[in-house]
Amino acid sequence: MILHAGLVAIRRDGLWTGALIQGPSGSGKSDLALRALTAGFRLVADDRTEVWPCRGALYGRAPDTLVGLIEIRALDVVAEPVLPLARIALAVRCVDGPGVPQRLANGERVGFYGINLPVLELWPFEPSAALKLRRSLWHIGQVS
Repeated sequence: MILHAGLVAIRRDGLWTGALIQGPSGSGKSDLALRALTAGFRLVADDRTEVWPCRGALYGRAPDTLVGLIEIRALDVVAEPVLPLARIALAVRCVDGPGVPQRLANGERVGFYGINLPVLELWPFEPSAALKLRRSLWHIGQVS
């Protein structure tokens, strides 16, 4: 299945652990991915992510036509080194503005192929968004 979402990953306990960044066009998915790159993440996919289940986990990669590319609005679509795939441990839902996400995580989960992922609601343009994403992967998106 190909989703309208980006995927960034960070190395955790020897595995590339990813956050699937979802939202409508123009919601800040690529901007959040770009910020995450400066916070130590690696790009897996921008704008479209192919996902599949394997042995009780969800994995993602970029479709062949988008491998190694990220859109930077007001600049261009540019080349970026990528990981070939990552295990997805967290779903990020881009929200419309500051103050929209809950103050505390609400424990919501979303399912793909019967695999439930914790959901983080995040305003991608918030200065601390990439750091919240990083902390969330260590906190609510822990790999079991």
